[in-house]
Parts: sequence; C-alpha cells; structure tokens
Amino acid sequence: QVQLVESGGGLVQAGGSLRLSCAASGSGFSIRSMGWYRQAPGKQRELVAVISSGDNTNYADSVKGRFTISRDNAKNTVYLQMNSLKPEDTAVYYCNVRLTLLSYWGQGTQVTVSS
Repeated sequence: QVQLVESGGGLVQAGGSLRLSCAASGSGFSIRSMGWYRQAPGKQRELVAVISSGDNTNYADSVKGRFTISRDNAKNTVYLQMNSLKPEDTAVYYCNVRLTLLSYWGQGTQVTVSS
C-alpha cells in the first residue's frame, strides 16, 4: 500500500508561480513513474507532466516551457514547478504514482489562478 501526500496548491495571480509536492510513503514498493494530472470543473482529468524512473519527462503541450517536473528518488517525492501561471491552469491537481502493476492517486490540491 502506498500513501501519497500532496502540498503546495493555492491562489496566485496570473504570471505567478507555485510549486507542488507529492510524497509517497509505504514499504516494499518500486516506483516506475510519477506524474501530475489536473481536472478543471466540467472537464476530464488530463495529464500535465510525468517523469519516469530514468528521469525521462513528458509534458502537455499547454504547459511546455512553463512547468517543470522533477523527482527526488531518495525521498520518493515528485515536484511540479509552475511558472507563468494562467487562469486556464486553474484546476485540482492530482499526483499519480505508478508501480509495476498498480497505480495510486493523491487526494488532489486546488490551484487557482486569478486574472
């Protein structure tokens, strides 16, 4: 069993920055990839960014050049640095951790960008 604890969401003005963190805890697991998804009201959950165990990264086109995903393997923690935030980035952001056979989700953290 893996528990995920997210932090770092909040309210920010357009053009501002936020940093999200997600720490995974438990025992006997090996993480393959860690990522962030988001869901805005009335929309489907979508991939924001993902980082593999080999540090390969993939970003949604809408956040390329503005967001950076990174991970600390020693702490089983993934980060999402979000710069130049736009009102359309407003959503609940969910951390996702993929093991060999299972996938876990965080509880979600609200990010609100005001214009």
